[in-house]
Amino acid sequence: MAGLIKREDIDEVRQRTDIKEVIDGYVTLKGAGLGSFKGLCPFHDERSPSFTVRPQVGRYHCFGCGEDGDVISFVQKLDHTTFHEAVEKLAARIGYELRYEDGGSGPNREEIGRRQRLLDAHKIADEFFRAQLLTPGATEGRNFLYGRGFDRVASELFGVGYAPQGWDSLLKHLRGRGYTDAELKLTGMFSEGGRGIYDRFRGRLIWPIRDIAGDTIGFGARKLYEDDQGPKYLNTPETALYKKSQVLYGIDLAKRNIAKERQLVVVEGYTDVMACHLAGVTTAVATCGTAFGTEHIKVARRLLSDDGSGGEVIFTFDGDAAGQKAALRAFEEDQRFVAQTYVAVEPGGADPCELRQAKGDSAVRDLIGTRRPLFEFAIRATLRRHNLDTVEGRIAALRESAPVVAQIRDAGIRPGYARELAGWLGMPVEEVSRAVGAAMKRGSTGGPTASAPSRPGGRPAAGDAAHPGGPGVAAGPASGAVPSYQRPDPRDPVASMERQALEVALQEPALLAGGIWERFSGARFVTPAFQAVHDAMRASGPGLLGEPARWVGQVMEEIPEPLRPLVSELSVVPLPASTAEGVQKYGKGILKALFELQITRVKADKMGQLQRLDPGSEQELIQQVQRELMMLEMERRALRSDA
Repeated sequence: MAGLIKREDIDEVRQRTDIKEVIDGYVTLKGAGLGSFKGLCPFHDERSPSFTVRPQVGRYHCFGCGEDGDVISFVQKLDHTTFHEAVEKLAARIGYELRYEDGGSGPNREEIGRRQRLLDAHKIADEFFRAQLLTPGATEGRNFLYGRGFDRVASELFGVGYAPQGWDSLLKHLRGRGYTDAELKLTGMFSEGGRGIYDRFRGRLIWPIRDIAGDTIGFGARKLYEDDQGPKYLNTPETALYKKSQVLYGIDLAKRNIAKERQLVVVEGYTDVMACHLAGVTTAVATCGTAFGTEHIKVARRLLSDDGSGGEVIFTFDGDAAGQKAALRAFEEDQRFVAQTYVAVEPGGADPCELRQAKGDSAVRDLIGTRRPLFEFAIRATLRRHNLDTVEGRIAALRESAPVVAQIRDAGIRPGYARELAGWLGMPVEEVSRAVGAAMKRGSTGGPTASAPSRPGGRPAAGDAAHPGGPGVAAGPASGAVPSYQRPDPRDPVASMERQALEVALQEPALLAGGIWERFSGARFVTPAFQAVHDAMRASGPGLLGEPARWVGQVMEEIPEPLRPLVSELSVVPLPASTAEGVQKYGKGILKALFELQITRVKADKMGQLQRLDPGSEQELIQQVQRELMMLEMERRALRSDA
């Protein structure tokens, strides 16, 4: 079939691509033993990192939700692309020219994936807008930027552009680059009227909105002219690329520092993000026309490695009523973070951009430095809604603020804020503490707890990842010709030995080279699931032992479908060694132990055979078995003495 990428090229792209480098663009990975890395899973919400990447074998596996695969499947799932598109994206990343079946040179324009076409259109539009900012017609836009303390260097850093006042400037530009109107309607950059489509953004400053990988997926546009009847800010509508509930402006620039500093600063606008970054607060991002919600939190937690070992999320809001309302909405999401949440509000009500204009970069840094715990802000905001000069007002304030104190996760801090609340209300500490305790009881019995529920299929809940040494094979009834494999008992020393041997064989296949392969392939595994993995290894043969990634890939092809997650686990679980020499020593030791176990089993079989033989009529056969037993004992002694 024309257009299919050649298999050998797919293998080459998979082999040449650094899976850790690709995944690092989405997940903060930390070292987890020699050659292994861990982070919070991008496929499910978890508190303890169970997502493991093993670059040497080119695979990832989550011990929490069971997601696994190679670099191609990762890009497919995270970028929502087809297999074909994922391979092309990765090939472009490493500069590899793909070949196609039947002499084709790749898909023509009609065959290019819709997502990539949309990304390309946004890239072209991004370049167009930035070029327009330098034209005479963009004077008003440049004046706006200069007036807020942003020079040309700053504008270029954030890719700020300008949309001309005409109705079809961008439309003509993209049509000239080969885009059809049907395609352009899907970008969100155009509106449609009785005479067809026309530019959505006209006479406005433009900020490109990029995803975490740095691809432009939408735009934010700020009104410049009085005769513009549209809203002050106009964003790209929802498209196949742009989902505002998942987008954080500035995440592409901030992601590295968010991971490094374990800090996320959430501001309210594009210019606030610019002001923060230029002032040295390089962990700032902003939502795009929506409140900071659940999907944003998932992105933030992965970057923060929000696993209970520190980290902070700081919200900055305007000091007006809308800002306070936004802060309280953020507090409602506080329980989704393990990191401590804070709020930073400038006393005069200035946002970071205004603060930088008035008082300079240091004032922005000071604003973040004087942050207050978000729950303190929420308590005080609650109290301000009541007349504390009356008994009725104080009682009403207690009823509303006690649940806020009850939500404080830190049991050591909670009583302190109960005492603070008592002081603010002028009420006895005991009375306030009782109200807080009652609110806690109501919260604990009124529905599901904060812990995540079990996953479909009996998988562990988020944060309750299976132990890396666990079996990882779901038991289930047989269906048709598909075999069913029971979970190996991790307490069984034989099963444990077999598992360790398979981990070594998959991750360090070079240890099987030479005569070791013959001995390994002749081994017998008593655990059915592990025997099936061993069978797949034997079927793969020794030809790829020098190429771990391809070796594991070949084993994955040979293994029955139900056991692929097990192979994925075995190929990424960190081996207990901290140096390359340690891995070699550990691997050789495990293989020796496996081979010695095999010798013991064969000896036991021979001893049983010997006992069944008749000394009177089978003396010759007895002597043969005895010689075989002697050879086995010599083999075991040689194995033990081999350093």
